[in-house]
Order: sequence, then structure tokens, then C-alpha cells
Amino acid sequence: MLGSCCGGMGWWGAGGDELQWHLELKPHTSGDFSIAVAQANVVLEDQSQVMSSPSATLVGVYDGHGGPEASRFVNSRLFSHLHKFASEHGAFSEEVMRKAFDVTEQEFVHLVRRSWVSRPQLASVGSCCLVGAIANGVLYVANLGDSRAVLGRRATNGRGVVAERLSSDHNVAVEEVRKELREQHPDDPHIVVYNRGIWRIKGIIQVSRSIGDVYLKRPELSREPLFQRYVCPVPLKRPVMSAEPSIRVRKLMSDDLFMIFASDGLWEQLTDDAVVEIVSRNPRSGIAKRLVRAALDETARKREIRYNDIIKIEKGTRRHFHDDITVIVIYLDQHRNNASRSKCNTFDYTNAPIDIFSLNSDCEAEDPGIVI
Repeated sequence: MLGSCCGGMGWWGAGGDELQWHLELKPHTSGDFSIAVAQANVVLEDQSQVMSSPSATLVGVYDGHGGPEASRFVNSRLFSHLHKFASEHGAFSEEVMRKAFDVTEQEFVHLVRRSWVSRPQLASVGSCCLVGAIANGVLYVANLGDSRAVLGRRATNGRGVVAERLSSDHNVAVEEVRKELREQHPDDPHIVVYNRGIWRIKGIIQVSRSIGDVYLKRPELSREPLFQRYVCPVPLKRPVMSAEPSIRVRKLMSDDLFMIFASDGLWEQLTDDAVVEIVSRNPRSGIAKRLVRAALDETARKREIRYNDIIKIEKGTRRHFHDDITVIVIYLDQHRNNASRSKCNTFDYTNAPIDIFSLNSDCEAEDPGIVI
């Protein structure tokens, strides 16, 4: 039996902010986890979820752009594909992660084609996709885009906790990503464009990998008159983005203490080291909420205003100050407390609200229908 939890088990209005939601602390297969979300866009484009079973924990953070459709789509599909392929293969693996990402991408492309006449704008909607799977003492991290996973582990000298990045940022702000694109498109001097202090692919988008953004992967759609008229008049000769995830496989060690999975809304404000330090120095309960607060405090500091000024700003307008922020902190207790495995002896699915500031946030997300 698969348990389900949405906003009803969390709390709205953290720190007096109507655009925040958080879940203080909840057990997963090998420890505890905490989630927090802060909305900035008119419609929340971040989606996130955690699934625990007796044998595995899955973590997903999906940062949408151009609208919420792609991130919501991934939220409703990806975990079920992961479990389907893991069941077929007998275990989680790099191949399982890759196949689940590929099928989710193909299904979204099919949705775009099916909706082409009525909703051509779907071709310009996309989502970053960051997923972690913990099974049999092994961690698998797969990502598209610039959401990020960071591990906090005990320092080798036993003093303090150090940060270890577990994912790669697919963002053209990173020189290696720009180099990769230029090598793939040697005949296109405008494959990456620098304008007003920001690098973008074709002057359009910062991330180089995603689910969706179909018009940047299927050039034939970008040349359609319907799309050029209503969405974006940028014809392409060949794809300029991909849905090929970067995947990291790592055996968990006794010094591995916790992980932070978060959308770039957090990492734009705080460094990996700062985030790990906050988690290591504070109580577990509400730790994700504490990280969101730290990011908003930093936003306020940069703008020379106060936190109380930030939380008075309405959704939409607030996007000029910070992005949607999603944070999931996963504690790793499996090596220090064997009894922790008994924390989750059923299947349990936790989904952050679809939208913080609307009636839709009260558990209207479709259950992804995970069957093991």
C-alpha cells in the first residue's frame, strides 16, 4: 500500500510568509528528511517529492521554467518509471536512471505534439530535473539543469563537516558548459550569447539540459508558423539542448551524514559550504525551513532591505528579488543506527504542494501511481 502526503501534513506561513510551506521532519528508509518551499513566481514552478519504501528512498526536485507544466508532468511520472525499470532490472542502476529520464522526456514530447494546435506554447515549457535514489547502501544522483545535490560528510581529521557536490550544473554560466556547446556547434558563433551580464543559449535560456523545451530539441517545431506566431520566432537548424542526464553513483560511507537537494533558488544565494555548515550546526526538525530563511535573509541583505520587507512582496513581483526555492534535506543514519531501517516499513509518498498560494495546494496533485 502506498501512503501519500501533500500539503496537509506540512505548514504554511513559515516566518510570517504566506508564500512559504514546510514539513518539519519525517522518517525515510535510512534516516529523516525535511522539506521547505518558498514561492516567488505567480504560479509555483518548482515541484518536489520524496518516496520511501522498505528498501529504497527516492528524492526529486524539479525546477520548471516557462510555466509549471513540465515540472508538474515530471512530478507525476518519473518515480513510477524509476520503480518500473528497477523492478525489471532487479535493482537500481545507472541504466535504470537513464531509461526513466528518457521515457519521461519522450512522454512529454508526445504531450506537446498531441496538444500542438490548442497549446503550442507547451513546446517552450521545460524543467530541470534532479533525482536521488538510495538503495542497498548506494547513492545514485541524476540531473538535468542547475538544481544541485550536495553531501555533508565528516572531515577526514574528524573535525567538522565538509561539503561534497554530487551533481553537475548544466548552465552556460559555467565555462565548461559553454565550451561543450561550442564544440557541438562549431559553425554557430551565436550558440551562446552574453547579454546584460548573463550567458544564454541562442540568447534564450541558461540551462543546457532539461525535460521539455521541445522547440530547442526538435528544430522542426521551431520552424512551424503557428509556433513562430504565438511563441518564439527563433528557427533552428539542429537541437541546442538535450535530455541526457549526468549520473553519479557513489557508495555511502560511515562519514556521510546528510544531503541537500535544492533548486537553484537556494544556490543562487548560498554556497555549498554555507549550506552544509547550517545543516551541521542546527537541529534536524525544520532544517529545510531554516535554509530557506537563510537564503531569503541573504536576498534581503543584497538588496539592502529586511527579511520582513521581502515577505510583504506579492508573488510575481517577488520573482524580481529571488526565484522559487525548494530544499530537501536527507539525513543518512543507516551506518550509525541499524534500527533506522524500521522507520519506514511501508511505501510512503510525500509531495510538496503544487502551489503555495492557491487552493490547488491542498493535495490536488495526481498520485503518480507507483506500483512496485
